[in-house]
Amino acid sequence: PLHRMSNWSPFSPATLNDPGPGQQWLLQQCPVHRCDEFEPAFYTLSRYADVENALRDIETFSSEKGQGPRFSDPIGMLCDPPQHTEVRRIVQKAFTPKAMKALEPLILATTNELLDTILAGPKAFDFHDDFAFPLPVIIIANMLGVPTQDLERFKYWSDIQVAAMGAADPAQYAADQADFFGYVLEHLRGRRDQITKGRDVPDDLLSLVAGARFASGELVPEADAQSVLNQLLVGGNETTTSLITNMVWRLLEEPKLWAQLCREPHKIDAAIEESLRFDPPVLGLYRNTTVDVTLHEQNIPAGSKVFINYAAANRDGTVFDEPERFNFDRPAKRHMAFGLGVHFCLGAPMARLEARIAMEALISRLPELTLLNRGERIAPFFLWGRRKLPVRRV
Repeated sequence: PLHRMSNWSPFSPATLNDPGPGQQWLLQQCPVHRCDEFEPAFYTLSRYADVENALRDIETFSSEKGQGPRFSDPIGMLCDPPQHTEVRRIVQKAFTPKAMKALEPLILATTNELLDTILAGPKAFDFHDDFAFPLPVIIIANMLGVPTQDLERFKYWSDIQVAAMGAADPAQYAADQADFFGYVLEHLRGRRDQITKGRDVPDDLLSLVAGARFASGELVPEADAQSVLNQLLVGGNETTTSLITNMVWRLLEEPKLWAQLCREPHKIDAAIEESLRFDPPVLGLYRNTTVDVTLHEQNIPAGSKVFINYAAANRDGTVFDEPERFNFDRPAKRHMAFGLGVHFCLGAPMARLEARIAMEALISRLPELTLLNRGERIAPFFLWGRRKLPVRRV
């Protein structure tokens, strides 16, 4: 019951296990919540209108000190315009409709190779480990020019990046992160060297970032270029894995929904949007107040971290009917899973494309898939997905 939730915490076992009930309490009882359990303390905004306003008002709710729970220096795309606009413009070319069309054959081939391996293996398998995790990693690694022999290391580093984001003590990951940053930097410098010497280079995302120049003609600084590559790795990978895993989990949890999608594959896009609404892979991201803000009679001081709760906004009953029900036949309305405004998720078209191709192949080749149990959640408290999802095929 909602009245028992006065001690709501984003870190409680109940919230980590299922954020849903807590989101309803926040929406109805506590639209501005202060959390003192993390260092630094942070505020949470949950109502759809408040989330929308905060994401659009970048002067008040700034990204200049990072979009994670800790304060960080502005770099790459994690800053405010005009720098954000310049850096984003460079990378945007890799995510145009034309670029997505060109990626389709690789995604389709990778999807089917993974399913070939699954169909040749044991009937019980882990959907996360054997399918949802490798698919996006292979795609983004390919775009970043990572050689096949480095893929296992690359996957491992990707996990480390995500784990460090929400950990109480990120220092435990410092050595692995340093290895990864060194690897990316070496890759970046090698490609940049080839470009400056006028050599032919692959037409991939790494070349785009390595050769990028600001409108002034100046080469994008190495630190910014490296930051962009790091963001693309995590953004183009963990979140898509969670989208695919969450979606399959919810559909198999209610087998009639899975059966319906197998019968009505034209509804895959609608099911993807409902999954993004119901189970956003990023529960929310942070902004930083530049001035004092008073909202719902609560004061948020300037210089505060504010958690913009996408997941709660996606279950706001004033916007979505029966928000607690997974229903891919609901009328389309804009969810907040990819954010909004200038920081709207750059990789959204790629996540949707990978999820669509994956789901088309799954319902065609594994229509009798069943869920063994709900698995385990991934670690960072502000991300949402399954780290394990045991399933069985016929």
